[in-house]
Amino acid sequence: MRNDAGMVTLESALAAAALLLFTSALIGVLSTFGSLILAVDLAGAAARSHAIGVAYTPPRGSVDIEESSTHVTATAHVPAPFGEMRAQAVYPKETS
Repeated sequence: MRNDAGMVTLESALAAAALLLFTSALIGVLSTFGSLILAVDLAGAAARSHAIGVAYTPPRGSVDIEESSTHVTATAHVPAPFGEMRAQAVYPKETS
């Protein structure tokens, strides 16, 4: 009679490790996508705020502002699990 109990344990351990790796990668990808959405939102909010003359402090990451005679360009940088997400927004300056 053959005893295959050790083989089942090995297969279960490999399957559990693969499932854990897949779940961790999925969480990382979703978190990175969330950081991209946040970067887009931060860039738009910072550009709008600067265009109307209101100070803006991002809750996470950083924002660089470039100003021309008619437009404000904001570039947001947000750290993510897989690199840094960047987004840019351009708004016209508010005239008074």
